[in-house]
Amino acid sequence: MTEYAITVDKLVKKYAKATVLENISIKFEKGKIHGIIGRNGSGKTVLLKCICGITPITQGEIMVKDKKVGVNKINTEDVGVIIESPGFIDGISGFKNLDFLYQLTHRRNKEVIEGVMRKMELDPKSRKKVGSYSLGMKQRLGIAQAIMDDPDILLLDEPTNGLDRNGVEKFHKLLLEFKAEGKTILIASHNSADIELLCDTVCELDHGHLVVNE
Repeated sequence: MTEYAITVDKLVKKYAKATVLENISIKFEKGKIHGIIGRNGSGKTVLLKCICGITPITQGEIMVKDKKVGVNKINTEDVGVIIESPGFIDGISGFKNLDFLYQLTHRRNKEVIEGVMRKMELDPKSRKKVGSYSLGMKQRLGIAQAIMDDPDILLLDEPTNGLDRNGVEKFHKLLLEFKAEGKTILIASHNSADIELLCDTVCELDHGHLVVNE
């Protein structure tokens, strides 16, 4: 029997009079990597925001695992998110940023923070302030933030932006490792390699409508 990590049923999202997502129904199977493609403004990012509860939906229903989005709390252990630019504090180090965020919901655990930073090839001992990070370093720090709670589901919006070729290859390898662990991953990306090399399924949005679901 197929087990679904995320179920979207007749989702509608409107901003004022503009309909951004129109009657979206789709299921994402557990333990697979799912691609979401579409031109700018197609609704990819809004869909991810609705799934994780950042953006309230207008109509319909979204279930994440056994929780109804907007009714039950979606914890960081359930879902890790990279959507748009992570909101880091520029004046402190990468380690201090992650340490502060981790302590919002946990007791302090330096080993966890050091581990995810090293996994993303960032030096946890560095005093370099995030404001002086390159785009690629900020992206790797954002990925570290998304995975530091070891979530069952990852929602990734353009996750390879700013990464060089070597960084992209290592990130792809990391995602495949997560898949092997049984995690469910949604990737919204313009990078064809992200989609072609990684994804078990691909859906396409066009002007808020689901036009392809393979």
